[in-house]
Amino acid sequence: MSGERDGRLGVGVIGAGRVGPVIAAALAGAGHALTGITSGSDDDRVEAILPGLPVLTADEVVRRSELVIVAVPHDQLPGLVSGLADVGAWQPGQLVLHTDPAYGVRVLDPAMQRGAIPLAIHPAIVFTGASSIDLRQLAQSYAAVTAPAPVLPIAQALAVELGCEPVVVAEADREVYAEAIATATEFSRSIVRQSSDLLSRVGVDNPGGYLSALVRSSVDQALIEGAGRNPLDGSVPLDG
Repeated sequence: MSGERDGRLGVGVIGAGRVGPVIAAALAGAGHALTGITSGSDDDRVEAILPGLPVLTADEVVRRSELVIVAVPHDQLPGLVSGLADVGAWQPGQLVLHTDPAYGVRVLDPAMQRGAIPLAIHPAIVFTGASSIDLRQLAQSYAAVTAPAPVLPIAQALAVELGCEPVVVAEADREVYAEAIATATEFSRSIVRQSSDLLSRVGVDNPGGYLSALVRSSVDQALIEGAGRNPLDGSVPLDG
């Protein structure tokens, strides 16, 4: 493992989909050293985001890293963590961070039982896989942070280094949090697709572009109303 600079970590990534490489790029931009990443379905895209980064097996990523980012699909996370524990990969004092919205740190118990430090950080954005877009989004977003109390400041600091504002979500509340995230993303996608189809039917050539400002302003208004504030003066709106 590497730890040559004070406060800097050797960071390895398990998961080469849309999330893992962008998280790695953000942490590299914050000064951390990247140790490796697992192979994915599009290694050329990962190479473009993280040029020259070694492609390693999952257990080798763990063995080389002081901070392991686990960014894999929801249904794969428990088995991956326990499988790496079975082969003795996790190390005492190592930070293990997953990005799944629905899990807190209990899913990392097999790693914690071998001395690793569990952290859960979910940036509240929809990752596109394009690093320039996603890094800009991270810099304007929040991140749900869950961790044992003694190491919560570490998780919060890492969220800040990603560019996010950390918001603590209790272990018991992660399932409800995940439902809120899924509701917002799936409903938004469904409504925009439906509206785009309708506009196409009436001859609008670029329905996505046509809806862009409308959707953003509608979401902004919904967020204001959800907070119970009058957008003109900040007061609580009157009925009617």
